[in-house]
Amino acid sequence: MIRNIVLGFVRDGVGPTQVEEALAEVRRLRIDGISMTIRADSDLGLREGNASFALIVDLPDTEAYHRYDQDPMHARIRSEVLGPLCSRIERVQVPMPHTSGPTE
Repeated sequence: MIRNIVLGFVRDGVGPTQVEEALAEVRRLRIDGISMTIRADSDLGLREGNASFALIVDLPDTEAYHRYDQDPMHARIRSEVLGPLCSRIERVQVPMPHTSGPTE
């Protein structure tokens, strides 16, 4: 399994409603033929300087990750929904041990 972790830092003036609307769109993303689990949540604000939100996408393998990364709807969300809200977006992909179901 591959876990894709995305941290977004929103621009000054972007409100929590805008962030939540964008994250809701991420949560609705479905790609035919790819089994994936998506979590998208705003930071709890427990520590100064944290990212504004995190996305965690679990995919079955590297091939599924590449299909997800190149998917046109995913690209639209990246460029038209999240991109305009963020001053910075960071991402990392890490291996996950195989499990029998979606991760939480």
